[in-house]
Amino acid sequence: MTEPASIEPESIEPESVEPGWEPDPADFDDPASNAEVLEAGSALEVDPEPAGEPFAPEPASVVPPAGPDAAEPPTLAPTAGLDAGLERTRGGFMARLRGFLGGVEAGGPSWDDVEETLIAGDVGAALAIDLVERARARRDPGGPEAAIRAELAALLVPRDAAWTPRPATGDGPAVVLVVGVNGTGKTTTIGKLASRYAAEGRSVILAAADTFRAAAIEQLRIWADRSGVPVVAHAPGADPGAVVYDALDAAVARHADLVIADTAGRLHTRSNLMDELAKIRRIVDKRLAGAKPEILFVLDATTGQNGLAQAKAFHEAVGLTGIVLTKLDSSAKGGIVFAIEDALKVPVRFVGVGEGVADLIPFDPEAFVAALFA
Repeated sequence: MTEPASIEPESIEPESVEPGWEPDPADFDDPASNAEVLEAGSALEVDPEPAGEPFAPEPASVVPPAGPDAAEPPTLAPTAGLDAGLERTRGGFMARLRGFLGGVEAGGPSWDDVEETLIAGDVGAALAIDLVERARARRDPGGPEAAIRAELAALLVPRDAAWTPRPATGDGPAVVLVVGVNGTGKTTTIGKLASRYAAEGRSVILAAADTFRAAAIEQLRIWADRSGVPVVAHAPGADPGAVVYDALDAAVARHADLVIADTAGRLHTRSNLMDELAKIRRIVDKRLAGAKPEILFVLDATTGQNGLAQAKAFHEAVGLTGIVLTKLDSSAKGGIVFAIEDALKVPVRFVGVGEGVADLIPFDPEAFVAALFA
């Protein structure tokens, strides 16, 4: 894909954000709750500001939307697709599984080996045992492989094939909060999503609310330049809630279609950090009355069952609406897709099957199962 030329950002003047930042109480349904909602930075473990150096937000960076004198919107180059992306999974975990299922002799397949292979493929022990029991009881005319395939497909939750982030209010933007732990490909996923929606002709604004990870803001700015979309960013160490709030303000003022917010990577075992994320979620609710943001959890598919534990904790904290699985083309075994949808009843929305901007593709359950057994 040929990337559009880098566009110099123009400066805008965001609302001033001081150390005790809080928006105009008129913007909230319950002004008395402002302090609780907006003390977002207090739970995060960051070095205090040096004495005599009051916090001053950095002006937001803006890449103007495509127009007659601006760069063309990004175009997504054709991708090899899900089938090619799952080649390693098919050659490892699935090859062993099909080998055991195909061993139909006098006594039939080795169901113990099938069960062990499913566990090794990140399906999970309890779910693997249940799957094998149901598959054996099916007595599928297509044989054991058809039975396992049908049971795996049944684990994937129903979804709207035409799903896309939609605004909950008449004139407000759609909002996507992207959450996850550091190292999963969260910021890169946001850049790829921005490129995808910009290529579809939607006006997108990014919010650089991961203010505590080194270079996270710059990384998002690079992706914004590539995608030709604006990014709202404050200084490193700023209040993440303030960044999201300003991004929503900018989206309303500019009549943008979509706001995608990068949030600070956090450990699912740290309750104070998870509470911080819940506060950002409430800021969205108060700034856009009736908003129903999509909350996408980015999961490194190579982490297996540990990734499932992460997803459960995030789901309890903020209520996930979708999963993005990255690195599915690497050493991932693929079984985590079934485990996570069965456990959370939350659909996988996108899967990453490569490094290219077009290698983040919408998840199709039927195509996924077909590709695994191809």
